[in-house]
Amino acid sequence: MSAPPLTVLMARPRGFCAGVDRAILIVERALERFGPPVYVRHHIVHNARVVADLESAGAIFVSELDEVPQDAPVVFSAHGVARSVVDEALGRSMLYLDATCPLVHKVHHAAQRHHDAGRHVVLIGHAGHPEVIGTMGQLPDGAMTLVETVDQVRTVSVPDDRPLAYATQTTLSVDETADIIAALQARFPTIMGPAHEDICYATTNRQQAVRNMATDCDHFLVLGAPSSSNSRRLVETARRAGCDQATLIQDAGEIDWPSLQGVARLGISAGASAPEILVTEVIRALEERFDVTIQEVSGATENVTFKLPRMLDA
Repeated sequence: MSAPPLTVLMARPRGFCAGVDRAILIVERALERFGPPVYVRHHIVHNARVVADLESAGAIFVSELDEVPQDAPVVFSAHGVARSVVDEALGRSMLYLDATCPLVHKVHHAAQRHHDAGRHVVLIGHAGHPEVIGTMGQLPDGAMTLVETVDQVRTVSVPDDRPLAYATQTTLSVDETADIIAALQARFPTIMGPAHEDICYATTNRQQAVRNMATDCDHFLVLGAPSSSNSRRLVETARRAGCDQATLIQDAGEIDWPSLQGVARLGISAGASAPEILVTEVIRALEERFDVTIQEVSGATENVTFKLPRMLDA
């Protein structure tokens, strides 16, 4: 019996962004320079395969700095950390390497500038996400207010004796964030925003690629971790754009094969912290069950690179 035909539409760009590439390379270079173990505070990026590969090379992932020996190097994750974490590392004279994505640092610096200018900052983001915790931790308690939805904007309480500014998490839904910004501007007409949007280029490009493909797909698979904000947003983007059957999977082992029965055109993308090997494994699994035809669907071209910390850039 011949295998059923399946056209697989591959979103491009997909997978690793420059910030994730840089963060992983920082850990790899630190292991080369200092030797194992190198400690990493929190998962360097939201992907179990990446974490496992780095663990096998000698990285040790911890929750807090008090788990790191005094003389061991430690890396801060790509999501950024609160100022108190940096202060603790400095207070202990620790050798630390900051793998925070430079685009997240940009949001940190903007929040600090607004605070220094006397503005109260409204942060658009998801409560509990490491990036949000790190960004809110740049300012004193009470200097920043988090909003997650348009409904929250309507009822949020902010100081009435200070001008306002807003910033956003870098991995949000472009469409939903635009709605929240519009609601903020409607309620607070003088609120100040960033000169350039905070949502990073990689998040925007990957969402646009999925948006362009979704109506041509019967089903959509997004490779990424459940804890990855940008990966979850890709699933939401596919559904909002017209592909109701969009699913987040961590690897080929999570494919729901019965859901692909009768599917003729399958879209595939990957979040910014998902390595390409996961996509390759999904294609191999599909080829065992279908007569697969691959179509690359090109979107924005990405050529962004970020420098490594000076002590590793040699």
